[in-house]
Amino acid sequence: MNAIVSACLLGINCRYDGSNSRNQKVFDFIEEKGINPIPVCPEQLAGLPTPRVECETYGDGFEVLEGHSHVYSREGEVMTDFFIKGAEEVLKIAKITNAGIALMKSKSPSCGAGTIYDGTFCGRTREGFGVTAALLRKNGIDVIEFD
Repeated sequence: MNAIVSACLLGINCRYDGSNSRNQKVFDFIEEKGINPIPVCPEQLAGLPTPRVECETYGDGFEVLEGHSHVYSREGEVMTDFFIKGAEEVLKIAKITNAGIALMKSKSPSCGAGTIYDGTFCGRTREGFGVTAALLRKNGIDVIEFD
């Protein structure tokens, strides 16, 4: 089975600060389930650099996709279009590869799948989905969150 995987969880240095979030639980899950991982970073696929400015959503990804909320940089710049473009690129990859699930990084404004930052840049989290995780769910792809 093919699965979309947040590249940072696989140890790829693609996070906003240039680091990664390598997670052994992801590697164990992949091995246990016989998954073929397809690493993606929605923000890089949208053309954002690494490192890049930190971003958060004031609403969740579903609200962003519906045009009811936005993604902002720490400096207040509206970054919504980048996050939607990245989500669309990941969805294309998921469809092309027939990925049935996605293993995504919690708290991310792109990949969060149940937990995201609250938009205040104060480190507080809330329930919600990042833009990419929301788009994948809207298209019938199961999304599993890893911290």
